Amino acid sequence: MKNLKKGFTLIELLVVVAIIGILASVVLASLNTARAKGANAAVKANMSGIRAAAELSYDTGSTYAGVCAAVASSLAAADSAGGGATSAVGAGNTCINSATVWAAAAGLKSTDGTSTAWCVDSTGKSVGITTAQFSAISLTGPVLCP
Repeated sequence: MKNLKKGFTLIELLVVVAIIGILASVVLASLNTARAKGANAAVKANMSGIRAAAELSYDTGSTYAGVCAAVASSLAAADSAGGGATSAVGAGNTCINSATVWAAAAGLKSTDGTSTAWCVDSTGKSVGITTAQFSAISLTGPVLCP
Protein backbone atom coordinates (compact mmCIF):
# COMPACT_ATOMS: atom_id res chain seq x y z
CA MET A 1 0.00 0.00 0.00
CA LYS A 2 1.15 3.47 -0.85
CA ASN A 3 1.35 6.10 1.87
CA LEU A 4 0.39 9.32 0.07
CA LYS A 5 -0.05 12.60 1.94
CA LYS A 6 -3.04 14.57 0.78
CA GLY A 7 -3.16 18.37 0.80
CA PHE A 8 -2.09 21.50 -1.02
CA THR A 9 1.44 22.53 -1.70
CA LEU A 10 2.77 25.87 -0.51
CA ILE A 11 2.92 27.16 -4.09
CA GLU A 12 -0.74 26.35 -4.70
CA LEU A 13 -1.78 28.20 -1.54
CA LEU A 14 0.32 31.26 -2.45
CA VAL A 15 -1.23 31.40 -5.92
CA VAL A 16 -4.75 31.30 -4.46
CA VAL A 17 -3.93 34.05 -1.95
CA ALA A 18 -2.43 36.21 -4.73
CA ILE A 19 -5.53 35.79 -6.90
CA ILE A 20 -7.82 36.71 -4.00
CA GLY A 21 -5.70 39.80 -3.30
CA ILE A 22 -5.89 40.98 -6.90
CA LEU A 23 -9.66 40.50 -7.02
CA ALA A 24 -10.11 42.35 -3.71
CA SER A 25 -8.11 45.35 -4.94
CA VAL A 26 -10.21 45.57 -8.13
CA VAL A 27 -13.44 45.48 -6.10
CA LEU A 28 -12.23 48.15 -3.66
CA ALA A 29 -11.20 50.46 -6.51
CA SER A 30 -14.66 50.12 -8.04
CA LEU A 31 -16.34 50.86 -4.71
CA ASN A 32 -14.31 54.05 -4.23
CA THR A 33 -15.42 55.30 -7.65
CA ALA A 34 -19.05 54.50 -6.86
CA ARG A 35 -18.75 56.24 -3.48
CA ALA A 36 -17.38 59.41 -5.11
CA LYS A 37 -20.15 59.42 -7.74
CA GLY A 38 -22.73 59.02 -4.98
CA ALA A 39 -21.25 62.00 -3.12
CA ASN A 40 -21.39 64.07 -6.32
CA ALA A 41 -25.05 63.14 -6.74
CA ALA A 42 -25.73 64.28 -3.17
CA VAL A 43 -24.10 67.66 -3.87
CA LYS A 44 -26.21 68.09 -7.02
CA ALA A 45 -29.41 67.16 -5.16
CA ASN A 46 -28.66 69.61 -2.34
CA MET A 47 -27.94 72.36 -4.85
CA SER A 48 -31.26 71.65 -6.59
CA GLY A 49 -32.98 72.05 -3.22
CA ILE A 50 -31.19 75.38 -2.76
CA ARG A 51 -32.61 76.63 -6.05
CA ALA A 52 -36.13 75.73 -4.90
CA ALA A 53 -35.59 77.36 -1.49
CA ALA A 54 -34.27 80.53 -3.12
CA GLU A 55 -37.34 80.83 -5.31
CA LEU A 56 -39.60 80.33 -2.27
CA SER A 57 -37.64 83.06 -0.50
CA TYR A 58 -38.18 85.37 -3.48
CA ASP A 59 -41.90 84.59 -3.57
CA THR A 60 -42.33 85.68 0.05
CA GLY A 61 -40.49 89.01 -0.28
CA SER A 62 -40.09 89.73 -4.01
CA THR A 63 -36.33 90.06 -3.47
CA TYR A 64 -33.29 87.80 -3.43
CA ALA A 65 -31.60 89.91 -0.73
CA GLY A 66 -31.74 87.24 1.99
CA VAL A 67 -31.26 84.13 -0.12
CA CYS A 68 -27.76 83.24 1.12
CA ALA A 69 -28.91 83.39 4.74
CA ALA A 70 -32.03 81.37 3.94
CA VAL A 71 -30.11 78.57 2.23
CA ALA A 72 -27.04 78.53 4.49
CA SER A 73 -27.84 75.16 6.09
CA SER A 74 -28.58 73.52 2.73
CA LEU A 75 -25.36 74.94 1.29
CA ALA A 76 -23.46 73.59 4.30
CA ALA A 77 -25.02 70.15 3.67
CA ALA A 78 -23.94 70.29 0.01
CA ASP A 79 -20.47 71.37 1.10
CA SER A 80 -20.28 68.48 3.57
CA ALA A 81 -21.42 65.96 0.95
CA GLY A 82 -18.75 67.25 -1.41
CA GLY A 83 -15.98 66.97 1.14
CA GLY A 84 -15.77 70.64 2.19
CA ALA A 85 -12.24 71.98 1.97
CA THR A 86 -11.08 68.61 0.58
CA SER A 87 -13.54 68.75 -2.33
CA ALA A 88 -12.37 68.67 -5.93
CA VAL A 89 -12.51 72.48 -6.09
CA GLY A 90 -10.66 72.71 -2.78
CA ALA A 91 -12.58 75.75 -1.60
CA GLY A 92 -15.83 74.45 -0.13
CA ASN A 93 -18.80 76.59 -1.18
CA THR A 94 -19.85 80.10 -2.08
CA CYS A 95 -23.10 82.06 -2.17
CA ILE A 96 -23.72 85.57 -3.45
CA ASN A 97 -26.93 87.55 -3.67
CA SER A 98 -28.36 90.99 -4.33
CA ALA A 99 -31.94 92.19 -4.51
CA THR A 100 -32.30 90.94 -8.09
CA VAL A 101 -29.96 87.95 -8.54
CA TRP A 102 -28.24 85.15 -6.62
CA ALA A 103 -25.82 82.30 -7.25
CA ALA A 104 -24.50 79.45 -5.13
CA ALA A 105 -21.84 76.81 -5.77
CA ALA A 106 -20.38 73.87 -3.87
CA GLY A 107 -17.39 71.68 -4.64
CA LEU A 108 -17.90 68.14 -5.87
CA LYS A 109 -16.26 65.20 -4.09
CA SER A 110 -14.42 64.15 -7.24
CA THR A 111 -13.94 65.65 -10.68
CA ASP A 112 -16.88 64.98 -12.98
CA GLY A 113 -15.48 65.38 -16.49
CA THR A 114 -13.95 68.86 -16.24
CA SER A 115 -16.32 70.01 -13.49
CA THR A 116 -14.99 70.42 -9.96
CA ALA A 117 -18.05 72.20 -8.53
CA TRP A 118 -21.80 72.50 -9.09
CA CYS A 119 -23.42 75.91 -9.51
CA VAL A 120 -27.05 77.08 -9.42
CA ASP A 121 -28.33 80.63 -9.91
CA SER A 122 -31.38 82.84 -10.29
CA THR A 123 -31.39 82.49 -14.08
CA GLY A 124 -32.24 78.79 -13.70
CA LYS A 125 -28.79 77.43 -14.47
CA SER A 126 -27.70 74.25 -12.76
CA VAL A 127 -24.30 73.38 -14.21
CA GLY A 128 -20.94 71.87 -13.46
CA ILE A 129 -18.12 74.41 -13.36
CA THR A 130 -14.32 74.36 -13.20
CA THR A 131 -12.19 75.69 -10.37
CA ALA A 132 -11.45 78.87 -12.36
CA GLN A 133 -15.16 79.43 -12.97
CA PHE A 134 -15.87 78.80 -9.27
CA SER A 135 -13.46 81.63 -8.42
CA ALA A 136 -15.07 83.93 -11.03
CA ILE A 137 -18.64 83.78 -9.66
CA SER A 138 -19.71 87.38 -9.03
CA LEU A 139 -22.68 89.73 -9.11
CA THR A 140 -20.93 92.14 -11.45
CA GLY A 141 -21.21 91.63 -15.16
CA PRO A 142 -22.94 88.62 -16.68
CA VAL A 143 -21.15 86.08 -14.47
CA LEU A 144 -23.42 84.22 -12.09
CA CYS A 145 -22.98 80.56 -12.99
CA PRO A 146 -20.62 80.71 -15.97
